[in-house]
Amino acid sequence: MAGSGEKTFVSYEMRGDIALIGLTRPEKRNAISDAVIEEFALKVDRATAEAKAAVIFGEGLHFCAGLDLLEHSEKPLLESVLGSRRWHEVFARMERGRIPFIAALHGAVVGGGFELASSCQLRVADATTYFGLPEGQRGIFVGGGGSVRIERLIGTSRMTDMMLTGRVAKAEEMERWGGVNYVVEAGAALEKAIALAEVTATNSEFSNYAIMNALPRIRDMSSEDGLFVESAVSALASMTPEAQDRLRAFLEKRAGKVLAD
Repeated sequence: MAGSGEKTFVSYEMRGDIALIGLTRPEKRNAISDAVIEEFALKVDRATAEAKAAVIFGEGLHFCAGLDLLEHSEKPLLESVLGSRRWHEVFARMERGRIPFIAALHGAVVGGGFELASSCQLRVADATTYFGLPEGQRGIFVGGGGSVRIERLIGTSRMTDMMLTGRVAKAEEMERWGGVNYVVEAGAALEKAIALAEVTATNSEFSNYAIMNALPRIRDMSSEDGLFVESAVSALASMTPEAQDRLRAFLEKRAGKVLAD
């Protein structure tokens, strides 16, 4: 816990079953320093322990403008490598953890901010959101998992374009590319992200875990291996007491059918 007068960079609030985790460094466009990533890691662990879903957002005009370049420029080579690996470790807790994480995006989602968002299961962008990967212009390279996570969302060609040329993509364009799940009007991303988190929080805990952890691993497998793992996970999911109760409710017409809005 931060003592009185100690600067905190990441806020935390429980709203029902949903954890709200906020980047609170608006004067730096929520740039991520070593101190930020360590505090963020604690909040992610706390949410995993006590929430059923979590929402990540940024205070101020922007979600996150990425890596704190001043701090990064002063690091020795090995410290830079270890810092990158720390980002990988923390973001993996979100990508392949126990609860869904949903990013509420607005303003700049640049560099490491895009890498953070790509670690979430869902991304909601409002109309002010824009995405950039300016590493080529900065003389650096992505280090927070973007070469894997962002590339798998939008493809190698588009990511290469953004990094080589500094191309900036707006919310609707990023939705077409596959990097965003929902686009909403300005100022509405957090509300929409919370609503989605509340939906995911009602799912079976095992189903959420399987969706988050099996799907990305199956993607990395051969087709035949993936199908085998799918069969195993499907059988395991259907054997949980919660699944049995939910299936019984559906068969007894106590649960609603899938309908279009």
